[in-house]
Amino acid sequence: MKKTIAVLPGDGIGPEIISQAVKVLDAVARRYSHEFIYRYADIGAVAIDHTGQPYPDATHRICMESDSVLFGAIGDPKYDGNPAAKVRPEQGLLKMRKALGLFANIRPVKPYGTLLDASPLKNGIVEGSDFVVVRELTGGIYFGEPRGRNEAGDKAFDTCVYSVGEIRRVAEVAFGYARRRRGRVTLVDKANVLATSRLWRETVTAMQKDEYPDIALDCLFVDNAAMKMVSDPKAFDVILTENMFGDILSDVSGVINGSIGLLPSASFGSGKSLFEPIHGSFPQGAGKDIANPVATILSAAMMLEDAFGMKREAEAVRSACNDAVSNGICTPDIVPGSSYGTDAVGTYIAGKVSGS
Repeated sequence: MKKTIAVLPGDGIGPEIISQAVKVLDAVARRYSHEFIYRYADIGAVAIDHTGQPYPDATHRICMESDSVLFGAIGDPKYDGNPAAKVRPEQGLLKMRKALGLFANIRPVKPYGTLLDASPLKNGIVEGSDFVVVRELTGGIYFGEPRGRNEAGDKAFDTCVYSVGEIRRVAEVAFGYARRRRGRVTLVDKANVLATSRLWRETVTAMQKDEYPDIALDCLFVDNAAMKMVSDPKAFDVILTENMFGDILSDVSGVINGSIGLLPSASFGSGKSLFEPIHGSFPQGAGKDIANPVATILSAAMMLEDAFGMKREAEAVRSACNDAVSNGICTPDIVPGSSYGTDAVGTYIAGKVSGS
């Protein structure tokens, strides 16, 4: 099978972790007689430096002309530390999500049995956890208008907006996942305070009653959900939530696995699909060969299965990642003092995929 992949390394550790995912994809191609064509493009700070735009038109064209998108990370201290900057790397990520119609972000959380001690949580709390966060990705306060500051500059405002249509389409994704899993959806909101959250609760509750009576639905306020995620993560099956809450909660879930560097994600919508690790650009670690590539490699595995229908190939990649973790072939964020760097971990996983 021949597939074209838009590869967007981005900033910080992005190029390093992406190169390891490509290494593993090359191993898949050799073993299973596929052909992957990579088309590289800029996004984030590197794109601003080259074009003045965080998501250039040329990058969008490459994404639209490809079968799927593999993305690294964006963010750079020279913009993060400058509150007056009018163009920021993160604007490229938001623009890309909107332009590609990526309204549902899927983030699976299932800790490795051999890494229970890596989590700051007690083993008894972490062991057996297995849930998916379904986050709405193109609405809410990150995209709402108007936004800005008053003329004096001493007040700022952001607007959170959601429509029934936006809520329904991502809720359908969450209910669909629940039907393939354990049949339970937890809606996370702040309906005691926010009007948008009340619309979420009304819409999702009605959908469950009328269209998904076979799925159990419970609702939690976001503060309660955050506490429960670190005290009883086994209570969750599928978490459905809006954009900002999902952004925060899915990062909180990183403590369950022991490292945010182990968590992949996929984004789906009306057009292309995009696959990326959930972590940021970690600029302090750029160029030091210490970044954990596993989340990016697992994101590539999600791409193989969900975008290309290559389930056998995806399982081979996941098995190789599990082998690496089980045998301590991990970067220092997982095994303190480890001598294995980004490149060594990627090479080991690629070798396992190849059968060598």
